[in-house]
Amino acid sequence: MLLDQRSAFRVSVLLACVIICSNVLCPVGAYLYNNRYAGDQIFRITPSNEEEVQVLQKILGHMKVDFWQPNSVTLICQNETVDVHVQRNDTRGLHARLKQQHLDYRVFISNLQKEIEKQTGYRSSRRRRSESQYDYEVYHSLEEIQSWMFEMNRTNSGLVDMFSIGKSYEGRPLYVLQIGKRSRHQKKAVWIDCGVHAREWIGPAFCQWFVKEAINSYQHDSVMRRLLHQLNFYIMPVFNVDGYHFSWTTDRFWRKTRSKNHRFHCRGVDANRNWKVKWCEEGASSHPCDDTYCGPFPESEPEVKAVAKFLRKHKKRIKSYISIHAYAQMLLYPYSYKYASIPNFNCVESAAHDAVTALYSAYGVRYRYGPASTTLYVSSGSSIDWAYRNGIPYAFAFELRDTGHFGFLLPESLINPTCTETLRAGSEADICKGLHLYSRRLQPPHPLLGPGTPRPKFRCDMFEGKKTKNMFLTRALEKILADKEVKKAHHSQLRKACEVALGFYHDTLRTHTAASKPAMQELRAAVSASSECLCRIPKAFLCLCT
Repeated sequence: MLLDQRSAFRVSVLLACVIICSNVLCPVGAYLYNNRYAGDQIFRITPSNEEEVQVLQKILGHMKVDFWQPNSVTLICQNETVDVHVQRNDTRGLHARLKQQHLDYRVFISNLQKEIEKQTGYRSSRRRRSESQYDYEVYHSLEEIQSWMFEMNRTNSGLVDMFSIGKSYEGRPLYVLQIGKRSRHQKKAVWIDCGVHAREWIGPAFCQWFVKEAINSYQHDSVMRRLLHQLNFYIMPVFNVDGYHFSWTTDRFWRKTRSKNHRFHCRGVDANRNWKVKWCEEGASSHPCDDTYCGPFPESEPEVKAVAKFLRKHKKRIKSYISIHAYAQMLLYPYSYKYASIPNFNCVESAAHDAVTALYSAYGVRYRYGPASTTLYVSSGSSIDWAYRNGIPYAFAFELRDTGHFGFLLPESLINPTCTETLRAGSEADICKGLHLYSRRLQPPHPLLGPGTPRPKFRCDMFEGKKTKNMFLTRALEKILADKEVKKAHHSQLRKACEVALGFYHDTLRTHTAASKPAMQELRAAVSASSECLCRIPKAFLCLCT
């Protein structure tokens, strides 16, 4: 009997040692992904003209590659970098074809498996931490994040309320945290979601960081205290729960949801192409195997449908929608699906100016900003377009760090600075300015010259073609307004005014002079009298705003 007890004890000790060694000695990448990325490479290719664009589209269109940036082969553009993940069996062939066509390229990750193992921490160290020692500077699995949400709700009952808005395709609960001082009155609200695309791990890390900072700074930070007294923040740390879980267990670079398609073996839908706004048009794919697959119908994904239902129900109170993505270092706003300016363009763009200025002040990191269609690329069925179309006046999408050196493998050492600067953009820079909480105005940067440059009193944005954005200040508009017929401003006359303004383009680029205040007032009156605050001419858009 004693021998049996000793044997059982030895077996239990041995089993414990095996478990500990497997957790401590095996990096999470190797443990989870079974060495599937060994030898895979990340190529960065830059076509310098339209001919090279077509050549590259033809090469990559006939290969099975994972597009990191942009999202699909159709979005490849002249002088813009293309980052693609190529499996080890195809790397030699791609090297040969790119050299044969004299295309400019480099390999910035030569062995993807090693990069995953190097940049991912040890799972055992995370398991040993208690909730009071929760580490916000490492990436966490879905189970860890949801446990953390329960703990935040339990220990901060005066500020935090946790609830579920539905279930995912695979039956996981879709949890949301409401952050704000409880009040009897209906408060305006801000929605923030993270983890729409599964492989963008920095997103959920930011949502957790935001909650932590809001709670910890409530007692001593007057700005945060005022925010939480006057606003509710709805925080959804992981939107795409099934995909995020899958990116931890099976495929680190999984992007879509995990719904099944009965006609194809491919799974999942792009959750940022599944919204009911210009659904499945330009920038989205109707093929289930593509990463930008729009789904069989709008809101086909339970995750999208649940969030859309919640936003519709509370749209009278939700005044700002913010979605956190990666990577590109951009702050985007509608429209995504077309090259045009939204009616409240002036206000939204001013908020974006303030945000990137505040963000830059933290570590000197530059973010581009502008309408998603012109700053990034055209995409239909996106969440920010849907939010704006459904009455939420301030809809933004952040593309966080970096610009491609690490891509989706942003090191854990950069979680802190990335979240710190993004939080500053959101809380200090009036990203919620439409809620009329602040009158403070920050000096915004010139979007081409960067932070610290004077902002003109009047600016025109001109979009030539699909990817070019030129900005010019205008004495020319004063000349246009000298015409009494233009002042009366029928829409057709405004269109003609745009054509005239284009004639002054090169002069105004050199002079950089701003229009006078009376001229601005006259122009605003002319615009108000027109049927739209936008005049359209072929291949160019001139947004008239003050």
